[in-house]
Amino acid sequence: MCIFTVQKMAVHKKRYLKFVVFLLPVVLAGVYSGTSLPVWTMRAKAQKEDLTWASAAEKKMLRNLHTFLTEHTQNLHLLLEEVAQLGVEISSLKKERQELNQAALELASEIYVGRSDWALKSSGATIDMQRTSKTYDCKENWVCRILWFFRTPNPPDTILQPDVSPENCWPLQGHQGQVVIRLPARVHLTAVSVQHIYREVSPSGTVTSAPRDIAVFGVNADREEETLLGMFVYNVEKEAIQTFPLKDTHRAFSHIKLIVESNWGNTAYTCIYRVQVHGKMAKPENLN
Repeated sequence: MCIFTVQKMAVHKKRYLKFVVFLLPVVLAGVYSGTSLPVWTMRAKAQKEDLTWASAAEKKMLRNLHTFLTEHTQNLHLLLEEVAQLGVEISSLKKERQELNQAALELASEIYVGRSDWALKSSGATIDMQRTSKTYDCKENWVCRILWFFRTPNPPDTILQPDVSPENCWPLQGHQGQVVIRLPARVHLTAVSVQHIYREVSPSGTVTSAPRDIAVFGVNADREEETLLGMFVYNVEKEAIQTFPLKDTHRAFSHIKLIVESNWGNTAYTCIYRVQVHGKMAKPENLN
């Protein structure tokens, strides 16, 4: 009897344990669900809000990007149009430059042919010393004597050479004088060029020694007959080299004479840097 009772209690205990084992997960699940569901709901709501904000931000960014691209596309088109216009202008400028270069070459050729320098020492031109004024002598100025102790004054044929650097001039005595140039051939004279230096590069800061009133004569071979070809004023306010046309006498000359009648204020000496003589060589049949 007791054994039967013990066995029956063991069976009931076993069934009770099975029920507890079955019920425990359900209870735990209910407890977990009851405590986690609000948290999950809040998280889901927060994630939805985040997604909504992100979506709005992305839309705004896309709109801004679209506006940016639209504006810059328009600017790019305008820029391309300007580049195309610049290309046209550059082509036009290149064409104009070519035309100017061609004109300059033609002018240079014309000047070379029509204004050859017949007063170049290297081409055979010389100074007629007997009919040329004296070179400036500064014996009365002791400062000048000291300076010229280390160098001699430039001779008259300095004006027949292309070097026109400051102080490389011929200083003739006083504010009046003359120079006679013996040309390498008989020439129909058309123009004469006289050159001084600019005030800005003058060692003294002035150009008072520059010639002012000048008269030009054509001289024949025996130096007895002189023909006035022109009178002009060298203006120190203009270009350093100034060219003056001469009267056409239909005659050829072997000498040319320049008379300086005044300068720009220096009473001691007058500086001539260079003289160029332009014209065409006489043909043999015109020689007498």
